[in-house]
Amino acid sequence: MPVHSEKRRLPYTPEQVFNVVAEVDKYPEFLPWCKACRITRRQGDVFFADLIVSFKVYRERFTSKVVLDHPRQIDVEYIDGPFRYLKNRWRFEEDGEGGCIVDFFVDFEFKSRILQGLIGLLFNEAVQRMVRAFEERANELYGPSIGHATV
Repeated sequence: MPVHSEKRRLPYTPEQVFNVVAEVDKYPEFLPWCKACRITRRQGDVFFADLIVSFKVYRERFTSKVVLDHPRQIDVEYIDGPFRYLKNRWRFEEDGEGGCIVDFFVDFEFKSRILQGLIGLLFNEAVQRMVRAFEERANELYGPSIGHATV
C-alpha cells in the first residue's frame, strides 16, 4: 500500500529520459537493488521482463509487462512475483525550456505482511534513491544537468 507520486523537472528531452527508463535490461548497471534483468518476450512497444531485486538477505524475482508509448509514457503492469499488486507509471512532458517534466507514480503491496512492514519503514528513502539513480543515469549518458527542481 505504499504509494509514491513525484514530479521532477530535468534538463533532458522527454525522449532522452524516456530512453533511460525504457532500457529495462540496463537497470542492473545503475539501479540500486536490481541485480539482474532478462527480457523474456518483446512485441513492438510491449515487452515482458524478469527482474531480480536484492536487499540484504531478501532476494526476489518478479515479472512485469512494460508498455511503451514513445516518448510520452511508460506503464508497468505486474505479472508474477512477491506482490499482491504493483502499479508503476512514468510520464514525460516538455517543459518549454528544452527540458522535461517527469511524472513518476508507484503503488504496490507485498503478499508477505513481514515484507510489507519492512518496506514501509524504508519506502520513501528507497523510492528517492531509485528516482535519483535514473537522473544520474541520464547525466551519465547525456551530460551534466544545469539544475533541476522538484515540481
